[in-house]
Amino acid sequence: METKPVYMTSTLEERDRTFKRIAWRILPFATLIYIFAWLDRVNVGFAKLTMLDDLGWSDAVYGAGAGIFFFGYFLFEVPSNLLLQKIGAPKTILRIGVGWGVVSMLMALCTQPWHFYTLRFLQGAFEAGLHPGLILYLTYWLPAHRRSQAIAIFMSASPIALLLGSPLAAHIMTSTNGLMGLSDWQWLFIIEGFPSIVLGLLAVSLMTAKPSEAKWLSQAERDHVAYELDQEATQLHGRQHNMLAALRTREVWVLILTLFCIITGNATLSFYGPSLIKAAGFADIEKVGWIMSAVFLFGWMGMMVNGWLSDRNHESRWHTACAAALGATGLILAAIAQEAGSASGVVVALAISAAGTMGSIPVFWSLPPRFMSGTALAAGVALINSIANLAGYFAPQFLGAIKTATGVYSTGLFVIAGVEFMAVLVILLFIRKEPAADTRMAPRTAAEAL
Repeated sequence: METKPVYMTSTLEERDRTFKRIAWRILPFATLIYIFAWLDRVNVGFAKLTMLDDLGWSDAVYGAGAGIFFFGYFLFEVPSNLLLQKIGAPKTILRIGVGWGVVSMLMALCTQPWHFYTLRFLQGAFEAGLHPGLILYLTYWLPAHRRSQAIAIFMSASPIALLLGSPLAAHIMTSTNGLMGLSDWQWLFIIEGFPSIVLGLLAVSLMTAKPSEAKWLSQAERDHVAYELDQEATQLHGRQHNMLAALRTREVWVLILTLFCIITGNATLSFYGPSLIKAAGFADIEKVGWIMSAVFLFGWMGMMVNGWLSDRNHESRWHTACAAALGATGLILAAIAQEAGSASGVVVALAISAAGTMGSIPVFWSLPPRFMSGTALAAGVALINSIANLAGYFAPQFLGAIKTATGVYSTGLFVIAGVEFMAVLVILLFIRKEPAADTRMAPRTAAEAL
């Protein structure tokens, strides 16, 4: 009697156990390295509270420096992802973590605006590839129907970093000012940059490039992964594999525009959240830190809940659009509360915006693999992320310029909310619905496997 391959006789429950094991193995380190990436990326938002006064800089200088980070992103993300495809994630994360950690610590030496601009650009250049690289890395291990929640888990690093990092940054700044002749903002960059170097060095020993190289999986478990990925490839047989051809498709540019609009709102929360809270009447830095922690707790909840709902409902288009609409609504409410002088209203509105905006991002990243695979996916994910993240340059630039010109944030918040609402229209009008077929693949029980 012919023996069937393991993957043909496996049950859904057996494959569920395999993918649960994989998730517990690969997600913790990916999440941890992403937490420190976000700490190093946005600690400049807290450093701003004293850095500008110490150095005599304006909000416009800060906005330009905070945003120029994303030009480094733009230039180096696609090359980084193509390199990851060749050398693997462990070596890529080593290069990224050590590079951005060193640059983050050097931020403490800034005395002139051009120092600030140069180091922020370099920080973006070194970090380029981390986010799309981890997205690509997950496609090697998880099929689409298991990926939204996994992406939500590792991307929850951003609200976790802000949730924990906000009070941590405030504590560092209030407890180190003047120590060894350095200012509080200088210590913030030094202390929060060092762990990234350590994690980068650990990546080579803690990460496994692909399932086929995972000695900690049995052959049957490796077959489970291969089976579900093969089934997904069969179902999505029309995906583009050629890199240049994929970049010419309408879907890629629709996805870029969608994410650009969402990132506009997200960058506003990350880079100007502490300033918006301070402008609402909370002058104490530690109190600002705890309030921002609460705001980003809602962002984390939005990511986890929306990712879970997306996987459960096998749907990502509406889940992305509705969450982005909630994020834009929160920014409008924050602007109204700011004009009304309601401090509590600003806090609640920012929490609503964080839940929606951050909740939309991990589900969004389930969309590109529907249209691309292979080298096209590696380059496409990086291109989408790199161009869309230019919003991280324009949003703080715009808001900083508006604040410098008018003395208030509300006008800029209304405009940014309108941009984020555009994401809702674009995704519903131009991104087609998911295939109706169930991608979880039979057999589900032992009886069906026989």
